Amino acid sequence: MTKKKLAIIHTTPVTVESLKALVLDEIGPDCEVINLLDDSILPELAKNGADVGAVEARWVTYAKIAESLGADVVLGACSSVGELAKAASREVRVPVLRIDEAMAEEAVRRGRDIGVAATLETTLGPTTRLLEEKAREAGSDATFHKMLAAEAYKLLMAGDRVGHDRVLGEALLELQGRCDVVVLAQASMARVVDTLPEAVRGKFLSSPTLGVRLAKQLLNK
Repeated sequence: MTKKKLAIIHTTPVTVESLKALVLDEIGPDCEVINLLDDSILPELAKNGADVGAVEARWVTYAKIAESLGADVVLGACSSVGELAKAASREVRVPVLRIDEAMAEEAVRRGRDIGVAATLETTLGPTTRLLEEKAREAGSDATFHKMLAAEAYKLLMAGDRVGHDRVLGEALLELQGRCDVVVLAQASMARVVDTLPEAVRGKFLSSPTLGVRLAKQLLNK
């Protein structure tokens, strides 16, 4: 039996092993993972005001490379450049997914007051725009409550993981009190949810598992 191939385009090495393990859990050993990594994208977006157009040609090229390597589905692992999946879809013959698409659809199904939490500013805009698009498609009049925990990101970059988790945890607790559901704009935020009171953990949605499950559906078609 020929293995299905899932190509994942990363902007940080942090997501490589975690997503590979998730694919193994959710899809199984019959799915071969092809990882493509460009860790220059996020620093460039931080400098240019999150202008994804500046990296579009490069990212679309990675999708083309994935197709040339035999990928059946391409998954963009970074929410900051998630909007480039549409551009890539016009250039390749295989499905190109953004990892947060299924999460956004689930959030719109769950409630009207939707929190959008991020520690990195470049992810806040793209994630909110995706949610707004999904709400329009669903005919929902959802309201979005954005929260940027920039201090948490600074602490993480300084090597203070404990401080990052504390600051972010406090911000998430405050945000969930005003919302039906809270979307985590970055996959790296998900582990902090496990430190919150068990009664509120179910209000948070993270992208990796839902994104990989959507990829599985397309691989099985």
